[in-house]
Amino acid sequence: MTGKKQHIEIRSRELQSIGKLADGLGVEVYVVGGYVRDKLLGKEVQDVDVLVVGDGIEFAKRTAEEFGKQSVATYENFGTAMLKTGALKIEFVGARKESYSRDTRNPSVEPGSLQDDLARRDFTVNALAASLNSATLGEVTDPFDGQADLEARILRTPLDPSRTFTDDPLRIMRAVRFASQLGFSLEKETLEAIASMKDRLNIIAQERITDEFMKILSSPKPSVGLRLMFDTGVMNIVFPEVAELSGVDQRDDHHHKDVFLHTCVVVDNIAAMTDNLYLRFTALVHDIAKPRTKQFREGIGWTFYGHEEVGARMVKHIFRKLKLPFDKISYVEKLVRLHLRPMALVDEDVTDSAVRRLLFDAGELIDDLMVLCRADITSKNPKLVREYTANYDLVYGKMKEVEEKDRLRAFQPPVRGDEIMRVCGLEPGELVGILKSKIENAILDGVIPNEHDAALHHLLSIKDEVIREYQRIP
Repeated sequence: MTGKKQHIEIRSRELQSIGKLADGLGVEVYVVGGYVRDKLLGKEVQDVDVLVVGDGIEFAKRTAEEFGKQSVATYENFGTAMLKTGALKIEFVGARKESYSRDTRNPSVEPGSLQDDLARRDFTVNALAASLNSATLGEVTDPFDGQADLEARILRTPLDPSRTFTDDPLRIMRAVRFASQLGFSLEKETLEAIASMKDRLNIIAQERITDEFMKILSSPKPSVGLRLMFDTGVMNIVFPEVAELSGVDQRDDHHHKDVFLHTCVVVDNIAAMTDNLYLRFTALVHDIAKPRTKQFREGIGWTFYGHEEVGARMVKHIFRKLKLPFDKISYVEKLVRLHLRPMALVDEDVTDSAVRRLLFDAGELIDDLMVLCRADITSKNPKLVREYTANYDLVYGKMKEVEEKDRLRAFQPPVRGDEIMRVCGLEPGELVGILKSKIENAILDGVIPNEHDAALHHLLSIKDEVIREYQRIP
């Protein structure tokens, strides 16, 4: 083995107890991977991987007995066991070596040494182990100079990167994810291997790819991962609609000219404002339809009329393809559809009615919409940024004023369908919906206040005419 010896401090009583149990059983036990990496980076760790040179599941059961736990979750197919104790979630696994066939990422596994196990890891910064045995407590084993790579903030594979990514192509996405989460760079050969082997991702289940992709979006600066995916061609495999944004020029001064680069900045902007993962995802897809709606108009230049509506209609297909949860579709659709609306309210002559309609259409999502709009300002000109920010402050003030006056947050018409049917003697059907819309529009246009008695009086005044028109009675 190469690499310098170093110690990490093992303060956890649970981990110290595991080490003493291992001493009594004559077993070598280590904490490995992310636990050691994050400790060396000065981060707090609660998810712990414990490597046993021997039978990991059997040792986990003995540990559970030692801690007075009645049971331990075992996963025989993977040779792992999970134990929760105190604030820690500890996964036990026996040291192993792996071999792969080309058509699957599921390896053939056999028992191995500590060195065998570290060699199968994805990156050198994860191929680190620290002893839990009392005599060597905290001593770090580092056969691939992972500590040097940590200090240099570099991601590199322990073995030849082509072999690493051939064995398990999901490591391509993990490389991008770690680079984005940790702010690390990819070593040259590793980067080149990702670009040349990206098509291997086609053998990976979509759910696994999407899980890594959403972790990239969850990182402090998602553009690190997004740009790596684009530069290596991985984006063409995983999310081609985002890759197609590159090279699409736009003329608006408050955006980058290239829509992909603009989108990367918007996602970073919103990541600095919120941890809401699906608001970040909305930022990623808010201009997704610009390539499909791009037209050149004389005297204007490139335009993208209707891209917000076309983009909203693309959301369902994207969710299906990426296997994202369907209960988030309407959230993303609505925000994409509305993301241009607030700027249209900047004009001093804008009526209360226009403001009411935006509040009504956005409903409970109005705050998230305004966060998205502010994140959408990506000009490098500080004067323009101040101007557009002030405009959104003005819009927000108008909305707050109207909202307080008209109580439009989570708006529900004060006269509901069952009352309309009773008052008008109607059965359920289209005509009830038409009358309900008439009442809504009267409130939104400021014709009547958002109050039950006023709405009922308005219904009584219009119902006969609306019914006659619907029934086409002269």
